[in-house]
Amino acid sequence: MFLLLDFTPFQPSPGLAIWGLLIFLLFWGIMSKVAFGPIANALQTRENDIQNALDSAKTAKEEMSNLKAENEKLLATAREERSQMLKEAKDTKNQIINDAKETAKSEASRIMIQANQDIENSKKAAMMEVKNEVGAIAISIAEKVIKKELAGNAEHENFVNALVKDVNLN
Repeated sequence: MFLLLDFTPFQPSPGLAIWGLLIFLLFWGIMSKVAFGPIANALQTRENDIQNALDSAKTAKEEMSNLKAENEKLLATAREERSQMLKEAKDTKNQIINDAKETAKSEASRIMIQANQDIENSKKAAMMEVKNEVGAIAISIAEKVIKKELAGNAEHENFVNALVKDVNLN
């Protein structure tokens, strides 16, 4: 028991210090070959993996930003094309309506001119018929008057009066 009482851990003896140092260096050498190298390699690999993941994330973020910009550009182009198509459709609609109105106006004008010409032609035909009828009556009367004139004056007057009465009745 006395032996344990003489031992003080805070004041090591020189032999114990040497053995402790020798065991520590041996332990350090073994650990550097067995544990420190693989741990350092694993840490380096992990650091590289993390850096690669960060680079991939940055690249993906840039690609997403580029895709978003392209999508915005495509969307703006699509909106512009839609607006252009709507404008063209509206212009086409207005053009068709205006063409239809112009066609209707010209057709109505043509129909009116044709109707006026038909009326004028009918009027002229009626006038011509009346003139022909009057001319035929006048010729008929003149023919009868000439025939009667040969027969006598008194008879001529009676005959002309009878013919005039006959013409007025028709």
